[in-house]
Amino acid sequence: MGKKDYYKILGVDRNASQEEIKKAFYKLAHKYHPDKAGGDEEKFKEINEAYQVLSDDNKRRQYDQFGQTFEGAGASPNWGFDFSNFGQGGFGGGFRPGVDFDFSDFGFDEDLGDIFSNIFGGFNPRQGKRKKVQYGSDVRLMIEISLEEVATGAMKEIEYNTLVKCDGCQGRGYEEGSGFKTCPTCNGHGEIKEVRQSFFGSLSQVKVCPECGGEGKIPEKICPVCKGHGRVKGKKRITLKIEPGINDGQIIRVAGGGEDGEKNGPSGDLYVEVRVRPHPLFKREGADLIYQISIPVVDAILGSEKEIPTIYGKPIILKIPAGIESGKILRVRNKGLPYFGRRGYGDLLVRVNVKIPKKVSSRAKKVLEDIKDELND
Repeated sequence: MGKKDYYKILGVDRNASQEEIKKAFYKLAHKYHPDKAGGDEEKFKEINEAYQVLSDDNKRRQYDQFGQTFEGAGASPNWGFDFSNFGQGGFGGGFRPGVDFDFSDFGFDEDLGDIFSNIFGGFNPRQGKRKKVQYGSDVRLMIEISLEEVATGAMKEIEYNTLVKCDGCQGRGYEEGSGFKTCPTCNGHGEIKEVRQSFFGSLSQVKVCPECGGEGKIPEKICPVCKGHGRVKGKKRITLKIEPGINDGQIIRVAGGGEDGEKNGPSGDLYVEVRVRPHPLFKREGADLIYQISIPVVDAILGSEKEIPTIYGKPIILKIPAGIESGKILRVRNKGLPYFGRRGYGDLLVRVNVKIPKKVSSRAKKVLEDIKDELND
């Protein structure tokens, strides 16, 4: 199987940040989601596969390191040694990864558990006893702002529905002062053993007990409010800072602003997509603003001065030079939008349209006839 270029699939540079990768994924997933008109299920799966690899630092590092031999998200890569004898006594029943075969000879820097997690699609034979951490999911929102708020920056109060820490138990999942009993699923060990038959033979895995999360014990009385989860449906309210010059469609990440985790687990993040409403007077091109003005033909011939609005509220006086042609653009320096993330401003570009009257009086027509030759010169 040839290498899939996950960076090309998401349309990002190989040095793209996690925020850029996530932004690209959200945009493409929204476009190709199979539930949407014109969606593409296969393309959606391909986009999701690329995101699962590039959004995970360990998987992305392995993908970058091993190139065509890494197929990501659940695939079984061939890291330069021969798997063809598997099932013929090579890695059959009884094989102990990391014991019968030493992966350190190949110079892997990654933890062996992480490598096997990728080889076996999450089936890690050396997982060991670890406390299960219930992370909260990320939350995605969209807000609209005005072009004036792009120019000056803004502070936005946002309230949204999500899962929040239970006030009844302070996120513990059980009543205060509740006693504990031995977990019946793992008999207090905090872990259970699973045996799975696979292409490689019988693989055994020790994993965290799903009932007690690795604690080996469970509370006598779970919280009646959250039913033991440590979180409930609720609202979060944040103040979001909009930096001047922000772009339409740009995503702001708020660490910890997503769902609260179960039983005081870490919270997910909040991703806010900022959309800029169209403006009745100005059209945006990067940091520049375009404004159109119509002037009489006489002003175009003789020149004039016109009052021009700005995005900052205070108008300016623009000098129209004599003899200007229709469609000419006059540039007013530093009256556009701020550059996002750096100093300086764009320009205000004034497009001048010359109005040609459809009807003229007989007197005006005679005057024009008299000076026609002069005007043509």
